[in-house]
Amino acid sequence: MDVDAAYAQCLRDARGHYENFPVASMLVPAQMRPHIAALYAFARAADDFADEGDRSTAQRRVLLESWRARLHEAARPKVSRRPLVAGEPPHTEAIFLALGASITRLQLPVSLFEDLLSAFEQDTRIVRYETWQDLLDYCRRSANPVGRLVLRIAGQVDSRLDDWSDSICTALQLTNFWQDFAQDLARGRLYLPREASRARNASESDLGTGITPAWKHAVEDAVLRTRQMFEHGRPLASALRGRLRYEIRGTWLGGMRVLEKIERAGFDVLSARPRLGRGDVAWIAVRLLS
Repeated sequence: MDVDAAYAQCLRDARGHYENFPVASMLVPAQMRPHIAALYAFARAADDFADEGDRSTAQRRVLLESWRARLHEAARPKVSRRPLVAGEPPHTEAIFLALGASITRLQLPVSLFEDLLSAFEQDTRIVRYETWQDLLDYCRRSANPVGRLVLRIAGQVDSRLDDWSDSICTALQLTNFWQDFAQDLARGRLYLPREASRARNASESDLGTGITPAWKHAVEDAVLRTRQMFEHGRPLASALRGRLRYEIRGTWLGGMRVLEKIERAGFDVLSARPRLGRGDVAWIAVRLLS
């Protein structure tokens, strides 16, 4: 397989999954799309490994460790490739051929990819967070590297841009947690920190009967905190030029729209999963152009 074919496979991966927010969309400059798709394919597969599914904890960790080894091999193109580990996708070779080319061509920091893997590995060990500080440290590694890598793919290395990007990426990660509250709870995982639920006297034992007023208040507090992070990161889009600014703006609007849907549902994150539909896409498009 050549590099162009590998990038094409990664683009198919990116467009074949449902996501709240655009991945390598037409808003992204054409020269950036293959690199972003390679990043997405790498992270999407690793995130899938970390999910419980039918795999044991040991199997998930083996897959993540193999992904880490492949990452370092990809960053050193002359290193011989390892055989597939059971559970790795059949297009693994394509993912790392494309990723290695992007790392080499754009001098992408391997440490940012390692941060992602460390967060996914943490998912195999931790299903509950005590404090906001603990959860935000997880987001620092599970979400923020993606934004920083996108900026570097765009040729942007600026601490001010990184700060705004980190706020947006963390806010997007938190939004996804509140959005997936019911699904995570069914799997024995809860991302809302215990200090947040205790502040509202919300007992985890009550969640088996549905959302209670105390839990609604706890979710409301979390949504407010998330909205403040989005607002802190808002200047990022205006600081960028060209089509990328519209991609970032659209992503920002999508996250805020999900929070609005949670608010409209009375912060009941158990009865139905808020998600973006065609009407929301139109809403975002209008505001992109305004």
